[in-house]
Amino acid sequence: MKSSTSQVISELEGTLLMDPDPFSYFMLVAFEASGLIRFTLLLLFWPVARSLEILGMSDLAFDITVFMVLTGTRVSEVEAVARAVLPKFFMDDVDMEAWRVFDGYEKKVVVTRIPTIMVERFVKEHLGADEVIGSELVVNRFGYATGFLRRGVGSFGDSMSKFLGDSTAQLGMGRCNGVGDSFLSLCKEVRHRPFTATKDDRDTNQHHRPIPVIFHDGRLVNRPTPLGALVILLWIPIGLCLAVIRIILGLTLPMYAVSYIAAIFGGKIVVKGKPPPPASVTSSGVLFVCTHRTLMDPVILSFALNRRIPAVTYSISRLSEILSPIPTIGLTRIRHVDAQRIKQELEKGDLIVCPEGTTCREPFLLRFSALFAELTDRIVPVAMNYKVGFFHATTARGCKALDPIFFFMNPRPVYEVTFLNQLPLEATCSGGKSPHDVANHVQRLLAATLGFECTTFSRKDKYRVLAGNDGTVSYASSSGDYIKRVISAFKPSKH
Repeated sequence: MKSSTSQVISELEGTLLMDPDPFSYFMLVAFEASGLIRFTLLLLFWPVARSLEILGMSDLAFDITVFMVLTGTRVSEVEAVARAVLPKFFMDDVDMEAWRVFDGYEKKVVVTRIPTIMVERFVKEHLGADEVIGSELVVNRFGYATGFLRRGVGSFGDSMSKFLGDSTAQLGMGRCNGVGDSFLSLCKEVRHRPFTATKDDRDTNQHHRPIPVIFHDGRLVNRPTPLGALVILLWIPIGLCLAVIRIILGLTLPMYAVSYIAAIFGGKIVVKGKPPPPASVTSSGVLFVCTHRTLMDPVILSFALNRRIPAVTYSISRLSEILSPIPTIGLTRIRHVDAQRIKQELEKGDLIVCPEGTTCREPFLLRFSALFAELTDRIVPVAMNYKVGFFHATTARGCKALDPIFFFMNPRPVYEVTFLNQLPLEATCSGGKSPHDVANHVQRLLAATLGFECTTFSRKDKYRVLAGNDGTVSYASSSGDYIKRVISAFKPSKH
């Protein structure tokens, strides 16, 4: 039980986050906000930074790192990376025992060396902190970062007195050799890692976790440690050549041969379940209703069926259409127009649809559009999932035309295709069910098959969180309030 007067102050690096070294997070910002050149330069600087730390000049090493990463970068780009990319990697690094101790207090303050622009959104919205005290980035009048920092940790006493008033924090969590030196002496109780929750905390918070990161962006799958970053840089030219070969083979080989040839070049397609036979001339086609993980879902499904099946799409790039080995049918998002177009295609044969309308990387399914349920009773749910090692094949902020290229640049991309049984007539609209009931039923079936969780979030929710727009047009207003509403909507499902 939280006390209304309890306060805790915790260091972020090495305490709430397990890794005490923020260098890999700066590598992420360099890659996503500036590009490959700055990413490479920062990696080359890493041995120098380590040498400076060994010589006792860790503050100098940190300041140079920040300068190299952020100088000349638009602050809006840094904010976008902090909103869309960093939260996923921060969450993967959270020490859950430390967070459970931290979350047991009413007023929570986080202290960090990392510029607050990079961490504040995550710390407040996912870890539940009330205040973040750290370094402020100096920005020029043109909206570009200078690379210099305005320290907040150095004036910690003033910051804490403003937040806590005359009271004293009950608990301080941090490292003796970190920024914890600046505040641990001001706390009634001090705790260091490893953290162990009390018996009462275990009983009440055993299944309690921070608010999950459902939507995230960026191309890198793993947090780029110096060794990992070096491997990525060495792999990129090889991966580009491999991607070109894979794409050419996919466009030229017959469908039945692709699965066998893919294994030679490191790819793998795992098919489970029994797919239905092709539609006959006298009957309408089957509608394959798929989970949407990447742009490759319909293509991989066609490979699994050994025939080219058209797929309905909402908004893909011209390059993706050119590279697609299957026909694509563009939808307009005008309901009656799209319904008529899908009906016409089903009269010709089988069709693939992804009713989520956009991809989701995490083990969650977005809300299913009910349109597909209104148009046919021959519905076959298909659970799609994938595994990649280096690069994500989806983006909300970046160039969507590169999605298939990034997918094929991975050393060993694996796709799993699981065919479920065709819905019985009584489970469709022809059996008296409403379109929304059918859509929700299919969503639950696919979630149970994949071990995912159903949500009511939509394409607009995703793009407003990641890109500040609804996926089609930009909004001038900040997405902060909307993000808070999306996160608060998920709070009842915390576990």
